[in-house]
Amino acid sequence: TMDLTRRDFLGVTTTAAAMSLTPHRAESARWGPRLQGTVRAAQDDPLGVRKDFPALREFTFLNTAYTGLIPQAVVDAAREWTDTRARRTYTVGEMLARADEARTLYAGMIGAGEDEIAFVSSTTEGENIVVNSLDFKPGDIVVYDDLVYPSTPVIYQRLADARGVEIRVVKNRNGAVPVEDFKKLVDGRTRLISVAWINNNSGFRHDMKALADLAHAHGAYLYSDAVQFMGTGPVDVRAEGVDFCTAGTYKWLMAGFGVAAFYVRRELLERIHPTNVGWRSPSAGPASASARQSARKFEYATLAFGDLYELAASLRYLQRIGLDKIEARSQTLVTRLWSGLAERKIQLATPENTRSPIVSFYIRKPPAEAEKILAVERVKVSLQAVAPPGASAGASPLTRVRVAIAFFNSEADVDRMLEVAEKLTVA
Repeated sequence: TMDLTRRDFLGVTTTAAAMSLTPHRAESARWGPRLQGTVRAAQDDPLGVRKDFPALREFTFLNTAYTGLIPQAVVDAAREWTDTRARRTYTVGEMLARADEARTLYAGMIGAGEDEIAFVSSTTEGENIVVNSLDFKPGDIVVYDDLVYPSTPVIYQRLADARGVEIRVVKNRNGAVPVEDFKKLVDGRTRLISVAWINNNSGFRHDMKALADLAHAHGAYLYSDAVQFMGTGPVDVRAEGVDFCTAGTYKWLMAGFGVAAFYVRRELLERIHPTNVGWRSPSAGPASASARQSARKFEYATLAFGDLYELAASLRYLQRIGLDKIEARSQTLVTRLWSGLAERKIQLATPENTRSPIVSFYIRKPPAEAEKILAVERVKVSLQAVAPPGASAGASPLTRVRVAIAFFNSEADVDRMLEVAEKLTVA
C-alpha cells in the first residue's frame, strides 16, 4: 500500500509558482504591462489552480458548501472510468485496488489508519451505522445541538421511539454553541454526542477536542458529520479525539455523490458491528478475524466504484496542493469578505472568531428577488428564508446568504461578492 500521512497533504507545491512571483527587474522593464498582468494573475491565483476549474470563467462561484466544483483531474478520472468500461470493463480486483488507493489517501489526509476507514453511500448512512450498532438502552441520553443537519434529529427520534432513549438538544446562541452549553446537558447517562463539525448554514466550527474530552469524561462517544469540514484544511482525527465521523465527498473533497468516507476510531471497531451483510462481509472463520476488526466490514456490498475513481483523483489533487495552503488561502479571502461586510454594516449570521470557509449574512429581500439579482450578476451562492435572530413569532423573515469560499477563489471573487451584497441589501 501507499505510505501516506498527514504530512503528505501539507505544503506540497512546486517552486516554479513561487519563482514566477519574483521576475527579474530587467525582464519586467522589457515586457512591461504583459509581465505585470502575469504577476497580477499569479497574485490572484497563488496556488495556480484556477485553470483547473472551467466554471470560474463563467461564474463567480462561491457555493462549494452546496456542491463543489470538480477539477480537471477529476473530470479526467471520470472519463477514464467510463471510457474503459466502454472498451473492456474493469476487473473486480482493479476496482478494489482503486478503492484502497482512495482509502489510503483519505486516511493519510485525516491522520487515521487505513483500517479505520470505510466507504459508505452518504454522510447520513455513517450516522445511522453508529446509532444502529451501539446497544442503546431505555434512559440513555443522546445530546446534539440545533445546528446539526436535518437528518440527525430524524435519526434520533426514531431511536427514541424504538429504544426509549432521551434526546437533549443544545440551543445555539447567535449561531454558536460553546462547549459550556453542552456541559449543562451531558451527564453519566449520556451515550453519544453528535454535532456537525462545521454547521452548513452559519459556518460555526465546533471545538472538537473539547467536545471529545467532555464525552469521554462521561463514558460517552463523539460522532461528527464532517461533510462541511473535510478538505478545507489540515486535521488529525486521533488528536481531536473524535470517535466516529463521516464526510460525503461532493462538497469540499470535490468528487462524486455516491461515496462518503466513514471513520471509526480503531479502539471501537470491536464495539460496533454492521447491521447489513452481503458478499463482501467477513466470514465467521478465524481467517477473517482481522477483517472483522477493520472498518471494511461495513462495506458489505458492491461499492460505487466510479465515484471512488473520482475520489482518488481529487485526493491526489488536494495532496499536491497541500491542505495547509488550502486553508491559508481560503482564510485570507474569508478575512477580506468579513472586513468588507463589516465596512458595509451588513448583518452577519456567522459567529465571530469562526475559522471556517463559510460566511453567511442577512438581507431583507426575499430569496426569489435575490436570486434574480444573483443570476444577472452571475454569482453563485446559497439562499434561505429564515426567521430573524431572536425575533418573536410572526416577524417578517429575512434571507440568509451563504458564501462558501474555496482555495480556487480570488480577491476579485470576494470583491465581486461585496459589490453584489450592496445590491442585495438595497431596500
